[in-house]
Amino acid sequence: MKTGSNLEKVLEGGYFAVTAEVGPPKGTSATVIRRKGELLKLYCDAMNVTDNQTAIVRMSSLSGCVILKEMGIDPVMQMVVRDRNRIAIQSDILGAVALGIRNVLCLSGDHQRFGNHPDAKGVYDIDSIQLVQTLKNMRDEKKFICGEEISGEMPLFIGAAKNPFADPFEYRVIRLAKKVMAGVDFIQTQAVFDTNKFKRWMEMVRDQGLDKKVHILAGIIPIKSVGMARYMRDNVSGISVPDEIVTRMEGAKNVKEEGVKISLEIIDQLKEVEGIHGIHIMAVAWEDIVPVIVERAGLLPRPIM
Repeated sequence: MKTGSNLEKVLEGGYFAVTAEVGPPKGTSATVIRRKGELLKLYCDAMNVTDNQTAIVRMSSLSGCVILKEMGIDPVMQMVVRDRNRIAIQSDILGAVALGIRNVLCLSGDHQRFGNHPDAKGVYDIDSIQLVQTLKNMRDEKKFICGEEISGEMPLFIGAAKNPFADPFEYRVIRLAKKVMAGVDFIQTQAVFDTNKFKRWMEMVRDQGLDKKVHILAGIIPIKSVGMARYMRDNVSGISVPDEIVTRMEGAKNVKEEGVKISLEIIDQLKEVEGIHGIHIMAVAWEDIVPVIVERAGLLPRPIM
């Protein structure tokens, strides 16, 4: 189904896609979203607006997406199952489609104990794979989970996240296959630092023919400090940061420049991996570096669809 999503057009057109993340404010200022949108709009094909990332209360992803849409930017609405039951999820999807949002990324969500309301009740009425299946049925069958019919069109380009590095490693491709079976159109992966391990995962993906059934965008997190490199290596579950990267950051005269060089080297390697259809840049509190990375990686100009 053609949804009108720019991201869909870029991927279906065979281009190497670039997406980036926009973190909404812990407040009501639309200017924060607009500033980030203006900064990034010439350098990526779509922008994810995070949904209470790390379980910290922020402006809703839906609102941020509407602001970007008004700027002529193709937004990706993130939706976590942590905070909503199936009634609220389906309601928000109807509202998003009515407001012109075409891309939705289906996520479990970080556990609330990591956020600023650790005593909040997690909902998890359905899981992220069931969310993908729900959106596919809403789009293709025009039916709610309960079986009742939906009025109006449901043009949705359905995305999900994937972590190729979590243990047990051999099960990672099985989880991807379940999301493909559920109806996902594109995948954005966890940040890639261990390119050798990622290439082994992609071999398993290709062995099952999954690269022909879903568009895979590899995650990129630019490292801006030695402390960040160490923290991700030692404390962030599911991210595999080799010691050699931390050592490079520790020995660098210009730490931020070294972090950019590492990202560029990873992107160069990812471009050569069969089955990779783009990158997703997650510049945590460092959105200003995204244009630099995209330009230096030779990914300009972006295709005008």
